[in-house]
Amino acid sequence: MRLTFPRVALAALVLLMPPATYAFAQDQAPSSAPASDPSSAPSDTAPSTAPPPADAPVATPATAAPKSDKHPRSSAEIYKDLDFFGQVFDRIRSEYVDPPDEESLIRAAINGMLTSLDPHSSYMDPTEFDQTQQDTSGQFGGLGIEVTMEEGVIKVVSPIDDTPSQKAGVLANDYIVELDGKSIQGISIDDAVAKMKGPVGTKIKLTVIREGQQKPLYFELTRDTIAQRVVKWSLEGDVAVLRLARFTEQAYPGIQKAIKDIYTQNKDAPPKGIILDLRNNPGGLVDQAVYVSDAFLKEGAVVLTRGRTDSESTRYDAKPDDLDAKLAGVPLVVLINGGSASAAEIVAGALQDHKRATLIGTRSFGKGSVQSIIHMGDNGGIRLTTARYYTPNNRSIQAAGIQPDILITENVPDDLKGRDEILGEAGLNGQIGGGTEQTATTGASVYVPPDKKDDTQLQYAIRLIDGKESNAAYPPKADG
Repeated sequence: MRLTFPRVALAALVLLMPPATYAFAQDQAPSSAPASDPSSAPSDTAPSTAPPPADAPVATPATAAPKSDKHPRSSAEIYKDLDFFGQVFDRIRSEYVDPPDEESLIRAAINGMLTSLDPHSSYMDPTEFDQTQQDTSGQFGGLGIEVTMEEGVIKVVSPIDDTPSQKAGVLANDYIVELDGKSIQGISIDDAVAKMKGPVGTKIKLTVIREGQQKPLYFELTRDTIAQRVVKWSLEGDVAVLRLARFTEQAYPGIQKAIKDIYTQNKDAPPKGIILDLRNNPGGLVDQAVYVSDAFLKEGAVVLTRGRTDSESTRYDAKPDDLDAKLAGVPLVVLINGGSASAAEIVAGALQDHKRATLIGTRSFGKGSVQSIIHMGDNGGIRLTTARYYTPNNRSIQAAGIQPDILITENVPDDLKGRDEILGEAGLNGQIGGGTEQTATTGASVYVPPDKKDDTQLQYAIRLIDGKESNAAYPPKADG
């Protein structure tokens, strides 16, 4: 068979891939982080570039997944198929009604090839790849303002400490009405946030209305690197609540800082218990899931990944450190729901299997696979599913999810009933299967009340730790 030059190029494009890969575990599960917060605006996934903590858990090789019995196609068969692809490509180029964009055609074909594998593999053009890196790093060029939308204008919820907005004097409850002299009346919150982001070192002018001031205030701010705040905490009486919205590179540092701040506010006394809220956390970086799990574990496996090759098969182990020693005697509850996916399920599964935490809520999403990001140079990158992951007890929760130790549902408003549940991974076309648990057949709720007083799951967890509720699953008891 003879290949023309364009077909040879296509063959090379398919058969040659750069080796740079990065592991992450994330799904497109709903996020509970407010879309109005530019410092926690929804992000995607990307390679982890942050150096591991000094006390990082140990990663060791694990056994690769069993090889498929399917007979591989010969080189001749593959080139024959590529020749057919080239014929179609040539026909489109020469005969389509309008001259097509050849680059777009090839990229669409590559994306189609990847998306045919499973719901989580895909192609990213250079812009999407760069955005993915930025989002999962948890850092971007911006102003450091948490905002919301109110009556068509942007209302400042809070300026973040030590950021351009805080240093310039922007205050909570200020209304931003213009950006660079242009009114933002009527634009979406996402568009407004996008306008405030930009390259570090660039300037932007804000026009602000402040209660008690007769005239507008004008600020010229220089964008700086803003760390996405993915961890928020509060003390409910003597119970600490840690809300982790996403597993970016800021996840473990955020947990560390939150625990330090809690002990400082509590005059170095431990809280009566800790609630780790992973509801509607869509996942993110595998290494961050391991670090967060290790914060509460002294030793033992955190997660095992198994792919086709030994390089994609790894066991991550916790090891003793000052943080888990400090928290060793503090009871732990983890909140999960139908939107807790992937990296969030790694953490929940590890803490459940080690009997370190009691899980409360509803069944999780059920994404038990790991994707690698492969950089393709100037062409962007690809997401490729390269492994399944297993909890310490060798459970694959693919398409099944993690069952809570205590099932607690929320009181869903009438107008949301029937729309608050998702089947999760089990409902996605092309999911890879291979789970060890029973596949989910019914939906799990993703609803979390906006007011914590109405949050049935949270309030039950608080009462459980306070001793006002009792359940055989709390505290968890080690086997034997």
